Amino acid sequence: MAGGILRIIFTGDDLARVRIASRADPLWETVASLHRFQAGDGGAAMAEWRRRARAKLAETGLLQDVRRMLVPLAPRAAYFPDFLTPIEAQQGVEEGIQAILDTPPARVRRELDLLRARHGLPAHLESLPDDGPAMRRLAAVAAGYFQTALGEHWGEVERAVSQDRGTRVRHLADGGVEGMFTQLSPKVRWRAPVLEVDYPAGDRELRLRGRGLTLIPSYFCRTAPVTLADPGLPPVLVYPVARTGVAGRKTGGDALAELLGKTRAAVLRCVGLAPGCSTTELARRAGVPTSSASEHARVLRQAGLIVSTRHANLMLHQITESGDALLRGTR
Repeated sequence: MAGGILRIIFTGDDLARVRIASRADPLWETVASLHRFQAGDGGAAMAEWRRRARAKLAETGLLQDVRRMLVPLAPRAAYFPDFLTPIEAQQGVEEGIQAILDTPPARVRRELDLLRARHGLPAHLESLPDDGPAMRRLAAVAAGYFQTALGEHWGEVERAVSQDRGTRVRHLADGGVEGMFTQLSPKVRWRAPVLEVDYPAGDRELRLRGRGLTLIPSYFCRTAPVTLADPGLPPVLVYPVARTGVAGRKTGGDALAELLGKTRAAVLRCVGLAPGCSTTELARRAGVPTSSASEHARVLRQAGLIVSTRHANLMLHQITESGDALLRGTR
């Protein structure tokens, strides 16, 4: 793949419409993990994920279908079809899979033509745009791959993405959008009104034209940021998050849970990973009723581990230095 520069050109309206995805995107992670599956990179930790994923896919009978259907459509190369990573996937994997099924056949055909011209296309996928059962099979294989290869590790993926999102929110609060861009990645440079990105697929220019930009932090994206090939689709920039190990890594014991109790420790971690979250969001992330999340937040606040501020009808929670030190000391 030839290196180049992606130049994302902003207007004033675009700067006001920059957003950070609220959660890990299951289909971008699916495609990026397929690239890791093929590349053999990432050191011992990622090698362990590949070994386990391959074993589970073989055990469930999905490995052959993944190799026949998904790998040819998502080669580790400069291009793969955009319909594999619809914006609807930010609402969840089911919504993303349905969006793949709802892709107009003409668009599927057009993107497969590009794939064929650049990297080739196996004969058994040629009829995909006009074959409803084949598209449903593709969707089923994608859903099965996600559940089998990523499902066990999804909590770690979400934690890494949430932690990165919290960092971006702090940078946004301290330095605005432009300040956040300067700290996004060594491969990204802000030169107003252009965001320059080291890009593996050659030189490109993306004019936002008032549509804004969605930043999508990604666990399995490991090299350079990436965007959609079609400039007419909602603009996104997918970039790698910092990771300390492979998804699913286990540590010996949970000292924080022993100290605070399992649920309260989970609430503290949620506040640490998603600064500024509301009580409702805290309950959703911790998997507890809102009343329970509110009570745990009260205890943590009294202990000086978090602070809470009321904005209209929302109670927003931030971790304190003491709370952050406790989290860092128990990781």
